[in-house]
Amino acid sequence: MSKLSGKVALVTGSSKGIGAGVALRLAADGAAVVVNYSRSAEDAQIVVDKIVGAGGKAVAVKANIATPADIQPLIDAALHAFGRLDILVNNAGVYKIDSLDTLSAETFDEHFHLNVRGLLLTTQAAARVLPAGGVIVNISSGLAKSPYPMVHVYCATKGAVDTLTRTLGIELGPRKIRVVGIAPGFVATEGNAESSKDMAAFLVSKTPLGRVGQPGDIAAAVSYVVSDDAGWITGCTIDVAGGMVF
Repeated sequence: MSKLSGKVALVTGSSKGIGAGVALRLAADGAAVVVNYSRSAEDAQIVVDKIVGAGGKAVAVKANIATPADIQPLIDAALHAFGRLDILVNNAGVYKIDSLDTLSAETFDEHFHLNVRGLLLTTQAAARVLPAGGVIVNISSGLAKSPYPMVHVYCATKGAVDTLTRTLGIELGPRKIRVVGIAPGFVATEGNAESSKDMAAFLVSKTPLGRVGQPGDIAAAVSYVVSDDAGWITGCTIDVAGGMVF
């Protein structure tokens, strides 16, 4: 029997990149998966089709996590599709360059409304229906601990995510719901496909394992932390970065 057989997972922002990799891995582990997207129904359906084609169960549900009114309907859609919710992966996020000269109130709100407020409100809604044994995974970043000045606001959001992972782990622990953070290093995704070769080479040079990460690397870590093998892990954030320190 697959280790997540009978479980239902919701992965926010899972039409591409790390989120898509996580959705595919959890489905391969036996979970039914809600593939959340905010813009491209086509991309989300590709992920769903891959899961269904491999014998799994999945549905695509549109919701913008930055919009509070979209969050409860997303949780309701998971319950309607599969009857329960066991795993929430808070992956949806925005990353934009913002030097001190270029950042604005609007870019600040864009980052915090999705990366922090959206994560917390989605967790709030999910926690109301998660059973004992449920798991919440927050996708953070190595930039939370080793911030760069060209991404002030993004780094600040991920620092907040790490703090929330700790506080939520404390609050939900008595209910036997675990909360674990995963902090990726530099990962090859559609979002950073336009990064210069020089930048990629620089980041790889700072990575002891000597390569760019892949969505599957992060997905494997998520697969572990939502499994019973990680049953004594909560309230902390795990670096999955090939040894890299930004």
